Amino acid sequence: MIWELLFAPFADFGFMRRALLGCIAVSVGATPVGVFLMLRHMSLTGDAMAHAILPGAAIGYLISGLSLGAMTVGGLIAGMVVALGSGYVARVTALREDASLAAFYLISLALGVLIVSTRGSNVDLMHVLFGTVLALDDAALILLCSFASLSVIVLAVLFRPLVLECADPQFLRSVSKLSAVTHFTFLGVVVMNLVAGFHALGTLMAVGIMILPAAAARFWAAGIGGLIAGAAAIAVISSMVGLLLSFHYSLPSGPAIILVAGIIYAVSLIFGSVGGLIARTRPRRHFET
Repeated sequence: MIWELLFAPFADFGFMRRALLGCIAVSVGATPVGVFLMLRHMSLTGDAMAHAILPGAAIGYLISGLSLGAMTVGGLIAGMVVALGSGYVARVTALREDASLAAFYLISLALGVLIVSTRGSNVDLMHVLFGTVLALDDAALILLCSFASLSVIVLAVLFRPLVLECADPQFLRSVSKLSAVTHFTFLGVVVMNLVAGFHALGTLMAVGIMILPAAAARFWAAGIGGLIAGAAAIAVISSMVGLLLSFHYSLPSGPAIILVAGIIYAVSLIFGSVGGLIARTRPRRHFET
């Protein structure tokens, strides 16, 4: 019984194994990015950037159809244009960066949906918005694994300045010239992971696998190493359980994965040992701080 419920779908069906491998790659690459977004109070920036890649992916779709390469390049270009453009506007005008980013991403989202819906079918629109994790091919898996590997390498190289920027960005700016380089490189890594997640989970769901596991891990770990490891584990578990629910109950796979991550977040919020609701209301001894 347990074998049939939990393991048989992955053992018997190649598309389930491919989907799980793709989700693991996205989880490993995206969750460390989500942890740093959370620590830098930029979680909603990830959501905005996820919508910003849509017009580039849509233009790639118009040129080459559902082509992996065209949609990836288009998404990367659109995401970087929005990231750099909103930052530039915030620096040369009176508009704050959050408002500038919101304006850019709303325009991008509307433009992308308009392009896909007017030139394609409803099936194409659903593919772009919600992904096709159960239809990943070899080329898509190679892309996802490559992006995950590159993301881990870049974050490892920039780990110390990223941590310092999370703790005291003003100090980093005063003692090092790496502040701007770190910030814009990190934004590039965010865009890259969102484009990878877009192929598996779609533009609307890609940011979920990045932010929800990081937020859930925050209630179980205090150190950055623990946060990253916990977030990655939660993302992998959410992916596996979501795929199984999708297989057994004919649910859309992307939303199922993100909803499982949301349930884990809710459980962590209540029972988490580091700042969870129960932990905060439990009486403390007089010598505890």
